Amino acid sequence: MAPSLVEATTTTGSTTAELRTYKLQAGQYKELDGHSIDYDVETGRKGGRGAKYPHYLPTWDREQHYPPLEPFEHYEHGRDADPAFPNLLPKGTEVTDLTPFIGSEVKGIQLSSLSDEAKDELALFVAQRKVVAFRRQDFADLPISDVLRYGAYFGRHHIHPTSGAPEGFPEIHLVHRGETDTGAQEYFKTRTSSVAWHSDVSYEQQPPGTTFLYILDKPTTGGDTLFVDSVQAYKRLSPLFQERLHGLRATHSGIEQVNAAAAAASIKRREPVVNDHPLIRTHPATGEKAIFVNDQFTRSIVGLKQEESDALLKFLYDHLAYGADFQVRVKWEEGTVVVWDNRVTQHSAIVDWENGQRRHLARMTPQAERPYETAFERS
Repeated sequence: MAPSLVEATTTTGSTTAELRTYKLQAGQYKELDGHSIDYDVETGRKGGRGAKYPHYLPTWDREQHYPPLEPFEHYEHGRDADPAFPNLLPKGTEVTDLTPFIGSEVKGIQLSSLSDEAKDELALFVAQRKVVAFRRQDFADLPISDVLRYGAYFGRHHIHPTSGAPEGFPEIHLVHRGETDTGAQEYFKTRTSSVAWHSDVSYEQQPPGTTFLYILDKPTTGGDTLFVDSVQAYKRLSPLFQERLHGLRATHSGIEQVNAAAAAASIKRREPVVNDHPLIRTHPATGEKAIFVNDQFTRSIVGLKQEESDALLKFLYDHLAYGADFQVRVKWEEGTVVVWDNRVTQHSAIVDWENGQRRHLARMTPQAERPYETAFERS
């Protein structure tokens, strides 16, 4: 049975656990990924070009139902890291910064072979550089269980409420556009752009931190991923404006995402939630402050009237979206693992190829601490 359109009653970020009911706000969530695949095409029985990693093809198990997520104590490994990164980046490692503020490319190490000390340094390095592309990695060729064991070092695995997952591994979130898929053409009949800036599942009480996305299959060209540095975006604001943002909280909703799945007769693994988080959050390892609102999941600023909230949020969304001088575009290559920190970035996939080639990626999304803010500091 497909999930029905829903409302959600959830606790807010207040210490009194005050109950609130949130209704659907239609049109806020932009859905491009599908909720079914042509298995004959994707396995190569029809057309001859099956998926390179068929055991990673998405499934939507209607029998998977999970209770609400319980709070947990997150341990931030980046706090334990040696800031010189001797274990992560030994002599001979090739590191190229893609822009001054955000994005690096690393060659010459194998993530799957890192020691715990190197993993600590990975968490800090990614928090500092915001997003890092590691080339020539073996994640896709390892047993899925081994990859999940690796990712669990960085936090509790998030199970997505609606996305496709490899059979038996709901902790893996799949990004999949199948061979000969025409969904993008249909989408662009009514939209002008595929860009949809967001921080993954920010509606959870404890959203993700260090996040891993690895390529399985890709178009010849296109399908890049954009990232924006929300720390630098905060720094670009005037001190007076920064100070005004401190102390404000915004609601983040998962209702619309579940309703998009319901409209496609897809699954709902868990009831949707709404949580509120500070507009400006602090990273526990670096101490950096970052803007933490996004157009996909943020709905309103607590305590402001709707028009006031809409105006302020629109400014912040536009500030992040137009900030090309603190953004980076990551190109995918075979064997690439991209690691980013969801606490201090936003990202968007780019749907810009029209030749019907497959794009297939797998994501591990370890959850982190509940977002918190620290006092405004005038620089």
